[in-house]
Parts: sequence; C-alpha cells; structure tokens
Amino acid sequence: MNTDADETAIRAVLKTVGQGHHDKDATTIGEQFAPDAVVFDLAPPLAPRFDHQGLAAWLDTWDGPVAQEWRDLTVTTGGDLAFCHGLCKVTATTKSDGQRAEWWQRATVCLRRVDGGWKIVHEHTSVPFHMDGSFRAAIDLQP
Repeated sequence: MNTDADETAIRAVLKTVGQGHHDKDATTIGEQFAPDAVVFDLAPPLAPRFDHQGLAAWLDTWDGPVAQEWRDLTVTTGGDLAFCHGLCKVTATTKSDGQRAEWWQRATVCLRRVDGGWKIVHEHTSVPFHMDGSFRAAIDLQP
C-alpha cells in the first residue's frame, strides 16, 4: 500500500536524480543510490554497479544541461521497498557537434528505505530496438 508520504519522498528522490542530470552533477545523482545498487543502464557492461566516474564522463559529453522528463510514472510501495516504472524523456545537446539529442526510454527503479529515507537499489533503463534484423535502437518512438 502506498502512503502519500512515501510516494512524495520517492518522487523527490527521482526529481533529485533529474536535477543532478540537469546540473551534470554525478555526485548528487550518486547520493540517491545505495552503495550496493545494481544499474542496468543503456551503456555496457551488462550488470554494473553505480559508476560515479562513468556517469561523470558521460555527463561531460553534453553541452549544457541533460534534461529528464517523466511520463506515466507509477510508484508502488510495500513496507521498506518501492517499485517505480514509467517513461523518461532525455534531451541534451552534444558537445562534439552541437546536435540536439532526444529519446524516450523505459525505466524501472526499485528503492529501499534506508535510515528513514529512500535509496535506489536497482535501476533498469532500455530503449526498444527494431526487430527487422538491423538491431537499430528505436530512439525515434514517441509515447
């Protein structure tokens, strides 16, 4: 059962992660994750832990803010565990050539209550890929 306070706190964690992306602040983002968090992200490897240096390097490939916009976010809590899923639009400008990049990704975020607050313990993001043999990421899809 969700409590309003839990859902508000969990949405605040995700908002802080989004603000960290906007500000290109890997430390703020990392503070939202438990030390043993598993992150199934778009980039390799298959099953990494939260990688502060890798995230900082990725954020540095963008010129200006990296925006995140959630849509259809569902939050479910049960005791000290929470499960969230929805679509997240990422928008940024490449540093290398000034091109605007924008894609929607699917996201699942699991949190655990730790010392009275919520920490991300598992995150999984993905984009669909074209099933026509090309294996191209389908980043042109819109919800």
